[in-house]
Formats: sequence, structure tokens, C-alpha cells
Amino acid sequence: MTVEAETGRLRSEADEPGWEVDPDDEWGVAVITTVGRQLKLRREAVGMRAAEFGAAVGYGEDMVYKIEGGKRIPRQEYLVAADEVLRSGGLIAAAWEDVKRVRYPKKVRELAKLESQAVEIGVYESISINGLLQTPEHARALFESWQPAYTPEEVERLVAARMARQSVFDRSPAPALGFVQEEATLRRPVGGTMVWRQQLERLLEVGRLRNVTLQVMPTSSEAHPGLNGRIEVLKFGDGSAVGRSDGAFNGRPTSDPKQIRILELRYGTIRAQALPPRESLSFIEQLLGET
Repeated sequence: MTVEAETGRLRSEADEPGWEVDPDDEWGVAVITTVGRQLKLRREAVGMRAAEFGAAVGYGEDMVYKIEGGKRIPRQEYLVAADEVLRSGGLIAAAWEDVKRVRYPKKVRELAKLESQAVEIGVYESISINGLLQTPEHARALFESWQPAYTPEEVERLVAARMARQSVFDRSPAPALGFVQEEATLRRPVGGTMVWRQQLERLLEVGRLRNVTLQVMPTSSEAHPGLNGRIEVLKFGDGSAVGRSDGAFNGRPTSDPKQIRILELRYGTIRAQALPPRESLSFIEQLLGET
């Protein structure tokens, strides 16, 4: 039972903002609707009313109805408490394995899916540290600076989603990962000095991995094809590819071979103008020494 329940206060929607179901997310809606229906059937099977059940798990009656109706994404602690109250032997708690796959925004899941399947990923970043390279603290500071402001719950959900994408580094066989970061993104002390230092240390750690190439584009560099913004190219084992660029094709993802070749040409030119990997790591070490 939650602390709120023990103190007599039941959790309401105001306590857990950011866990609404996106109606345009068909898979997410299907999963949450199914889980909610199972919760309702099991609650009714033991003869508990929604208010009684909510009090037992530490949530208000309205929240119980919304979760059972597929309108809200249940948190793991809700499912664990429901499993205990309904004596489901772990079946309800196990639903978290399905729920956690859809708790992140649809666009983030789609990107993570592509990254998990790619055998080669190439990224150029001009505004911020790429999400695959960010520390949790760095990501949190970025989300907290956004306007209009995210709620604390939304921030934590977004940070968790971004960190989940970094499982790409644990894959076997490991994909080939290439990153080119503008110097300005490394000099901006996002989150303060300590967070900034931790981020630079993380870049050095990742940059030394055998399957990773990390390069820095110096501010002193001449004009290059990335000045219009981020470029991403993901290649897959079957020879297909997906790419996106802020400055091309309306910023939309593309798999058209002709457009992919354009992005590859631009990314290749950027890599050629950036500092070589070894010099890039030395540059980051120098920055770290200056903090």
C-alpha cells in the first residue's frame, strides 16, 4: 500500500500527471485497454466495488475507473498493489512488462525501435548533446528548461524514455555508432558545473568504445552542410536505411534511396571537416580540465 493510503489520502489524477493515454497511439491504447479490462474483471470477480478497491491500493475511485477504462496508464506500484489485493499470484503485476513498453511517447518508442534494429547509426548534432549520449542529469536539466514547462512527472517520464534508448550500447553484435557534435554543444554548462563535468566524462567513456566514433566540429571550422541542423542516418541489415535532417525534406524521416544518398553525402562531408576521433577525445579532455 502507498504512503498516501497509509496516511488516509488517496492518490488522484493531480498526483500523477503525464500518464494519460495518447488516443493516436493505437498500440498503446490497445495494451492499456486490455490491462484495464483485466483489472476490472478481476475486481468484479472478487466482489469489490471501485471505491473499496481504490482505498485498498491507495488510489481514488475516479483513478480506478480511468485505469480500468483504458484512459490512464497504470504505474508499476498500482499493478503490484492490485495484484496483492486481488490475490492474482503475480499475473497482474506481470502486466507491467507490457505496460512499460507503451508508457513512453509514441515518437520516442518509434525512434527507439529503429535504433534497436539499426546496424549503423550516424548523427550530427548542432544544438545539443545527442540523446544517446546524454546523462540522466543532463537530460533532466534540458527537459526542465522547456517552455511551456513540463510537470515533474512528465520530466521523469521523458528522462526514463531517453535513457531506455541507450540500451543500443548493450546490443550484441554491437552496431557501428558515429556522432559528430558541434563544439558549442560541449561548452554549454547544462545543469551546472557538476552535471556538465559528468556529461563530458560520459562522452569520453562512450567515445572510447570500439564500436563508437565520436568527433567534434570546431567552431572555427568553415561552413559545412550541417549548418541547417541535425542529420541522422540509420542503416539496417537488409540494406535499407532511414534518414532525417532538419534542413532537408521538411525535416521528415525518409527512406527514399535518392534522399538517403543526399543525407549520406552531407554527413560524410561533415565528418571529413570535423576533428578526427583521437583529437576529438583530446579536445573533450581539455574542456574537462578547464571546468
